[in-house]
Amino acid sequence: MQKQSMMIAMILVAVIVMIPTMIVLPFHDTPTEAAPPSNDTNEQTQANGESVTVKIKRTESEQIDELPLDQYVTQVVASEIPAEFEMEALKAQALAARTYIANKMAHTESDQAFHVKDTVDDQVFHSENELRDMWGVDYSDHMQKIESAVQATEGEIITYDGEPITAAFFSTSNGFTENAEDYWQNEIPYLKSVSSPWDEASPVFNDQAIFTYAEVAQNLGLQESMVNISDLTRTESGRVDTVTINDETFSGREVREQLGLRSNDFEVETTAEHIIFKTNGYGHGVGMSQYGANGMAKEGSTYKEIVHHYYQGVSVEPLQTFVATK
Repeated sequence: MQKQSMMIAMILVAVIVMIPTMIVLPFHDTPTEAAPPSNDTNEQTQANGESVTVKIKRTESEQIDELPLDQYVTQVVASEIPAEFEMEALKAQALAARTYIANKMAHTESDQAFHVKDTVDDQVFHSENELRDMWGVDYSDHMQKIESAVQATEGEIITYDGEPITAAFFSTSNGFTENAEDYWQNEIPYLKSVSSPWDEASPVFNDQAIFTYAEVAQNLGLQESMVNISDLTRTESGRVDTVTINDETFSGREVREQLGLRSNDFEVETTAEHIIFKTNGYGHGVGMSQYGANGMAKEGSTYKEIVHHYYQGVSVEPLQTFVATK
């Protein structure tokens, strides 16, 4: 009887010790998503996120890779931003990447096969072997640096009003970031236009794309091969809001995406045979500029200061705190 009592006591102690380490990670709706959060309680997680599993769809092979959260974040940072960037910029990218996937997982149905794709549709992701091929002899040094940046932000996410934000980011601004509503139509309170003068140092700050008239007409779905461009209007950040082409109105985003321009901040020049689009910046312009973040880091800003500049009114919270209060 005594042995039986001792055994029961030991089991109770084990249960008491184990329960605090088993936390379900429930995320809730953000203002930008209509889908309800997953109610799947099968994914148990440590408060630091080590046992959260991210499912990534590889677009070329169609297979699903599964990785621990911070390994996924590490490989996203390695894929999305130059490893030569300043450490504080890499930390800001790590924080944005972790927050992005946290928000994405919040709105993934429990029966969906994957959380994210490995392309710019979500976050660019390369496997370790792919990164080795990309970096060659620099692989170990680059990966060690990026792992340090991810570890320095371990367990942290960016929140607004107590929820993980849509942590949009892009390469290079035109000197200002874009209001979310001016590119995606829906207003998001923390994705507002802010100055980003550091981007002029980016090697992709200026670009131009040259098309024949017929190419522009075909890409934009116009009936006539001759193209007349007029009446450009611009957003608060200086990007093209609308433009009239052959009496049809296009958004700057439509022109950028259908012509494959680096930015929707463009000027148009014409010759007898060609239309030249001269662009400033690279990317949609919403959220954190990567080259802007690097510029801020060079001037001594911390990753939290970078994040607070590009995402207005947000908080940086430990994942443990976020989980514990939900």
